[in-house]
Amino acid sequence: MVRDPLGAEDPAELQTVLDALNDSDCRRIVRQLDEPMTASEISTECDIPTSTTYRKLERLTDASILTEQTAIRTDGHHTSEYTLAFEEVKVFLDEQRQFEVSISRPTQSAEEQLAGLWAEVRKET
Repeated sequence: MVRDPLGAEDPAELQTVLDALNDSDCRRIVRQLDEPMTASEISTECDIPTSTTYRKLERLTDASILTEQTAIRTDGHHTSEYTLAFEEVKVFLDEQRQFEVSISRPTQSAEEQLAGLWAEVRKET
């Protein structure tokens, strides 16, 4: 289980996080994301085929390493943008000597929180 220092339980499991971080393409994507980017921008910047990029982005979002947000466009063609969802990842032994992972999250602005809520609503519909 992933421990979130803000108190929210995260659905990502230890192995999911470790697998994502063990993937060289995933690490390349994480290193490249210094601002929100679309999948096609990530594909171009990281020199990874588009179909592979989508699989890696799914792996990283499942591991709670990236967040997917909807970028609202005036033309009505909204798109997904990806941003880093962590400041620090720690792997440690808990009181029962079981491996755990803790992900420290950056503070979100009101705009970022709203975008995250919108992305969750989109997933449910």
